[in-house]
Amino acid sequence: MNLAPKQKDTLDVNITPLIDVVFLLLIFFMVSTTFERESEIEIMLPQSSSTNKVTDDFVMEVSVDAEGTYYINGKRVINTKLETLMKAMKEVAGDRKDPPIILSADAKTPHQAVITVMDAAARLGFIHLNFATTRTTEEQ
Repeated sequence: MNLAPKQKDTLDVNITPLIDVVFLLLIFFMVSTTFERESEIEIMLPQSSSTNKVTDDFVMEVSVDAEGTYYINGKRVINTKLETLMKAMKEVAGDRKDPPIILSADAKTPHQAVITVMDAAARLGFIHLNFATTRTTEEQ
């Protein structure tokens, strides 16, 4: 009679294939998934109903078209570099320390183009910057 407890065979579960399958599934879902950047915030742009007009005899009008090309008082600026824009603005301003600037940008103008105009004006010390807006049809 053998009273010694029988030694159980140890079970060896190989999880390497399971890890491989999970890794392959992870790669499959990462490659096949498309990511869309949807904004959850709805922004209502402000509308201008004020009738403030610049009353100075000299006004510098900086216009930006849909492609990001700059125009100062109707004359096209050679390129879109900040230094060129600053030089053109300084030339038009002449000896005026802080001329009023009206910035009119197309609705499809890149945001960076508007920021570049604002940066150029700030670097030259021009602080009187106005944005040209149109009235809505209800207010006209």
